[in-house]
Amino acid sequence: MIQQIIITFPILLFSIVLHEYCHGYVAYLCGDNTAKQQGRLTMNPIPHIDLMGSIILPAILIMTNSPFLIGYPKPVPVNPNNFRDYKKHHIYVSLAGVSANLLLALVFTVLLGFYAKLFNPEQNNVILLMFKYGIQINVILAVFNLLPIPPLDGSWVLYHLLPRDLAAMYKKIFPYGFFIIIFLLMTNMLHLIIMPFNNLILSFLSTILSIFN
Repeated sequence: MIQQIIITFPILLFSIVLHEYCHGYVAYLCGDNTAKQQGRLTMNPIPHIDLMGSIILPAILIMTNSPFLIGYPKPVPVNPNNFRDYKKHHIYVSLAGVSANLLLALVFTVLLGFYAKLFNPEQNNVILLMFKYGIQINVILAVFNLLPIPPLDGSWVLYHLLPRDLAAMYKKIFPYGFFIIIFLLMTNMLHLIIMPFNNLILSFLSTILSIFN
């Protein structure tokens, strides 16, 4: 377990920090410099670390042998009112973090393929495990954040895609989103929701990995 924590925690931390950085950077490109003004447009993990989401929650999931590992940093501050195109740019910003995690999962897949091809390592090789955990963590983060449950990124995408009346009704559940997530997590329903999409993406990445065989 100690080895797993040593390997997975830095990867998780890097992945969630990159996720938030991309939110802030795309927001900056769309006209909002709030994150930059508050010193959050950085890959330095310290300003992003949330005690509960970045340390305690991942540690609990690892120690309880959870089938998946997630975490969250302090959200990067974004003011959608500064966007040049409120609706379109809000969707772009919402999808930026997820896109970063999917791209990072792809990078880890390619690195895994090259490393396995060149060195033919043992299955418990630390570098091999690091690449594998990198894939798994980033796919889980992408799928989790795409769920249309407030305040996850997918909720804002769905909100802007819904007709105005439905969007107004949908937004009424936003204050209760955190409790919905906790309920799904405690009842194992979150795992049941995430895994089919997670496995679909992993299957696609496995196809790419097979190129190196």
